Amino acid sequence: MRGVVLACVIVAIVPLGSILAEVIANGAQAISIEFLTAAPGAVGSGEGGVGPAIQGTLVIVGLTCLLGVPVGIMAGIYLAEYGRGRLAGAVRFFTDVFMEFPSIVMGIFAFFVVVLVLGHFSAWAGAFALSLIMFPIIARTTEESMRLVQHTYREAGMALGLKKWAVTVRIVMAAARGGLVTGILLSVSRVAGETAPLIMTILGSSQFFGGFGGPVDALPLRIWRLSLLPYDSAQLYGWGSALVLITMILVVNVCVRYALMGGRASPLGMLARRRAGARP
Repeated sequence: MRGVVLACVIVAIVPLGSILAEVIANGAQAISIEFLTAAPGAVGSGEGGVGPAIQGTLVIVGLTCLLGVPVGIMAGIYLAEYGRGRLAGAVRFFTDVFMEFPSIVMGIFAFFVVVLVLGHFSAWAGAFALSLIMFPIIARTTEESMRLVQHTYREAGMALGLKKWAVTVRIVMAAARGGLVTGILLSVSRVAGETAPLIMTILGSSQFFGGFGGPVDALPLRIWRLSLLPYDSAQLYGWGSALVLITMILVVNVCVRYALMGGRASPLGMLARRRAGARP
């Protein structure tokens, strides 16, 4: 049995490892200060870089988190702590459906709802499309994480005289923060690599970020466009862009995980000690 499990692990890791090795082997040749900071040069010239795409990716992902994370967490809290009727069942159903939707559908929806209404492509449209992908992932992981918290935490919080909302926010969410952060990281990793919604919403640009109301560039969009060009330099820059995108996602995941390592004490215990210390 152990051998079967080990074989399954190897089968799962080998494809991922081969893809990562291929990206590193080809992309490392393109990495330089100019590549990371400069705007794209003339097509096929082998000059310039992907600075606007890196900047645009950070802007789009940040704006998407601003729109999608609060909605996803609040939906997850409702489903885990308050949702017991038909409305909760409907919310669960639609979040599951949204998670399975092709991303291009979200892009088309955002195109009709935002781009056509505003009359132009914009960072807001791209963030709106990606937030539709982000929020169901966060909602479901938040719900599952909060359901794993022992019910005795809630009962003890009530015994301390806390309101239900305070128990939810100060105890249950604190105990489930590992799962909450995992859900957010999963959703960020997902939306950071999406291309189809961005084709329909942000258009792309060879210039650095000039405002939320205009076209912007992003690494997935830049990779897609470079892959269509027949020039060797364009293919090289595409590999380099893929390596930069993977590195950015990896750095964010490692930094957040490292920051989460501290403060493992029980949130209920910390709250009780804080209250006890405040008494005369």
